[in-house]
Amino acid sequence: MHPNIHIPEAFIEQIRQIMPEHLNMDEFIACCKTPLRRSIRVNTLKISVEDFLARVADKDWTLTPVPWCDTGFWIEREDEDTVSLGNTAEHMAGLFYIQEASSMMPVTALLKDNDALDCVLDMASAPGSKTTQIASAMENRGALVANELAASRIKVLHSNLQRCGVHNTSLTHFDGCVFGGWAPESFDSILLDAPCSGEGAIRKDDDAMENWSLASVEEIASVQRDLIVSAFQALKPGGVMVYSTCTLNLSENQQVCHFLKDTFGDAVEFEPLTHLFDGAEQALTDDGFLHVYPQIFDSEGFFVARIRKHHSVESPKVKKRLGKFPFNLANAKDQQYITSGIKADLDISLPDDKDIWIRDKEVWLFPSQLRNLIGEIRFQRIGIKLAEQHKKGYRWQHEAIMSLAKGNEKVALDLTSEQAKEWFMGRDIRPESLSGKGEIIVTYRDYPIGIGKWVSNRIKNGLPRELVRDTNLFDI
Repeated sequence: MHPNIHIPEAFIEQIRQIMPEHLNMDEFIACCKTPLRRSIRVNTLKISVEDFLARVADKDWTLTPVPWCDTGFWIEREDEDTVSLGNTAEHMAGLFYIQEASSMMPVTALLKDNDALDCVLDMASAPGSKTTQIASAMENRGALVANELAASRIKVLHSNLQRCGVHNTSLTHFDGCVFGGWAPESFDSILLDAPCSGEGAIRKDDDAMENWSLASVEEIASVQRDLIVSAFQALKPGGVMVYSTCTLNLSENQQVCHFLKDTFGDAVEFEPLTHLFDGAEQALTDDGFLHVYPQIFDSEGFFVARIRKHHSVESPKVKKRLGKFPFNLANAKDQQYITSGIKADLDISLPDDKDIWIRDKEVWLFPSQLRNLIGEIRFQRIGIKLAEQHKKGYRWQHEAIMSLAKGNEKVALDLTSEQAKEWFMGRDIRPESLSGKGEIIVTYRDYPIGIGKWVSNRIKNGLPRELVRDTNLFDI
């Protein structure tokens, strides 16, 4: 229990006024003071749910399916005190993402009966739980633009994308309000999981309500109104967007959606989420939104609205001044050389919906679907870095292995548990009675964890410095 959790009186009064009659206020307060259940989402870019469940069957993990996400599970663990969930081998190999169950709901709402996923925008994306969830559903095809305003959070967003093997994504670093003017009607589908007052997060963060006030809620709602208008302008006619928050008041939720409807009239349709999953009706509002109070599903509080755009709307006119794009599309000869090089060295075939771009000595793989937006907006980072060129060929990169290798390549070597620990600590590996030459894909229990290089009978560790761990690693 969290008996000392701070819940402001004005917040309780606000909830009392808006909570539906079938819900109980005492249960709400009691639930807010109860710690949140841990939950994970299987990363199907790397492993099927079936294979994941088989792989962890020998652990003391109890996994309970999340009703609104077919890859999500609540998790209870016996080994919680000995090793953190983030330091398990499965997490480091990118086989799952630690994600709050409610936060899986917006992406499910975006994807339901929606195959318009050629070019998707996640407008407020760090740390990446929903971005990786969307990328999984896209199966790494098409293009996914992940935007984040906070510079400090872009690094963790990139790190999570890399760990999960996402290679169809580009990162931007803007106030989301620019998209309506800079990229009008450019995206098939958009997720706006808006920055909010975080009232629903009270169960996982004792200080969630520390700076809460009715005035700050109104300030945040004003930002959200600008963001939802910009997102709608950036959406293609006929497209779907989802607006979501992890907060509970009407100002940041229903009223923001109605502001959009008042602004654009019959271009805006609220699509009811009645049948999103079994039990959804318990959280349904009159408009067909989901307003999830924590006690309904024993989860974080959340709000989800699905919006369809029926016709074009006006976007702001902007004057663009972009510097020269520093990459060049590889010519046919270079493309052939790089494609055959990675096949010969690592037994990896490059996906056919990607383009190879060159910058100085660097080789990058970009999503082809992004080509129309290159030169329209400034990207922090696009796709994945495949290699660095040197005199004798290419030095293939860790992120290329994590994104493209399957673990069954001819040059893959499966490490023992002890060797895998050494690897994650940044140390070289000396496999017994083995030696070789060239680069090698290193796996643990058949899943890639990095790239090394044979130096006689030793494998030189190629793990990027920032990924090296030295404590509390998984049990043998």
